[in-house]
Amino acid sequence: MARDLPPRARFDVRSRRAARVILTVALVGVLAACSPSDPEATPTPTTTITDGVPTPSATPTTPAEPTLVPDGTAEDNLPLFSSVTAAVWATDARVTGRAYIDALTAAGFDKAAMQVTQDQSTVGNPAESIQFSVHWNDQCLIGQVGPATGDPVTVVVPVLAEGNCLVGQTRPIDW
Repeated sequence: MARDLPPRARFDVRSRRAARVILTVALVGVLAACSPSDPEATPTPTTTITDGVPTPSATPTTPAEPTLVPDGTAEDNLPLFSSVTAAVWATDARVTGRAYIDALTAAGFDKAAMQVTQDQSTVGNPAESIQFSVHWNDQCLIGQVGPATGDPVTVVVPVLAEGNCLVGQTRPIDW
């Protein structure tokens, strides 16, 4: 196609193509310079020497384990609730409601504020999912686990009108 054009037009076509290539390369270079080279990189500790004594000037930090926030909201305590749920899910007791209640109690949640559904159906088959909850002020921390659920699910929702967290009949927590 460029051969059919007069020499001046061929030059314009070539120069426009060259300009596009140069702009594209420049744009890619700018974008590459703006993006992090390793998003997973952690800061490397460095050491400075003050008065002949080496002193670390930066230390890598690890995320703190979630803890109970007694004066906090349900949202404040969701990280701990989720962590406990995931820890129990990783054990052989993963489909046992009592295991979640016991682990949440051990983490500091009030057993009297909890509800849990049955581990078995009315005909004795293992439940497809188990729900458990902690009533926290005007909200509920709710967890759901089981073969039908896949990965554990934890959420914060408002308390139901009846003052409970779970709908329907729940299992007595009498242990």
